[in-house]
Order: sequence, then structure tokens, then C-alpha cells
Amino acid sequence: MLYDYTTTLENGETYALSRYRGKPLVIVNTATKCGFAPQFTQLEALYQQYQAQGLMVLGFPSNQFKQELDSGSAAAEACRLTYGVSFPMHTLVKVNGPDADPLFQFLKHAAPGALGEAIKWNFCKFLVDRQGNVVERFAPKTNPEKMIPAIEKLL
Repeated sequence: MLYDYTTTLENGETYALSRYRGKPLVIVNTATKCGFAPQFTQLEALYQQYQAQGLMVLGFPSNQFKQELDSGSAAAEACRLTYGVSFPMHTLVKVNGPDADPLFQFLKHAAPGALGEAIKWNFCKFLVDRQGNVVERFAPKTNPEKMIPAIEKLL
């Protein structure tokens, strides 16, 4: 279950994902130097629009595709300065391979995509319901605004 995992914020604070029990989540692997980086603005808009109804957006920088800065804190700072991101950003993670972060191993297994369990690129988005179930996986090229109908079903 999603709530069994822990993760680490950009500032080094480790916490259990159970802190978000009862809230719908959008979990996304990010990269500030990716061509899809403008999605940060759209993800922030979703967060601002639905935060009062419980939605949380969680960003996880990854340099697995060689499009991210060297540290999670530098990536998060770039997100804030360039795109106005206020949702929680985390430390750098791997999303594929034997060293993939356990959270992403769980997400990929729960919602396989076009490449099976592998994550194709940056900005793969996972939608999680209030009970911690992964309900849908959205491709990197999917504009976050196209997630609105699925998000609204969970609110």
C-alpha cells in the first residue's frame, strides 16, 4: 500500500506517505531541463485549484534521463524560481532499474504503462485516490489539464 512508503523532502526531512491518508495525490517524476518542464506551471495550477479539496501534488526530481540538476534541492529551487512551484518537492530519485526508488517501484507495478512497468520519460504522472490506490497513470506528454476529469472524480 502507498502509505507503507517513506520519502524525503528536498530539505532532507524524511516522512511517511501516510501523512497524506485521505487525500488524492498526483505523484510525478520531474526534470527542470526537460522539454515537458512547462508542465510544472500546469501542475501548480491543478494544485492551487484543488488543494482546498485535499489534492496534493508531489514532485520527485530524477536525473535518470539526464535532464535534471545535480541535487533535489537545486532542482526544487529551480522549480520555484522558474515555474512558481509551491507543492512539495523531494530529493533526487531513480525511477527505473534495480536502484529505482521503492515508491516508484510500487507505482509502476500498480499502474503499468506503454512500456510495461518502465517509466518512459520525465513527467510520468500517477493519480492516487484517497485510500492510497493508484487509479491511473498518465504519459509524460499528457497535459496535466487533461487529468482534471479523473481528479474531480476523486474529490
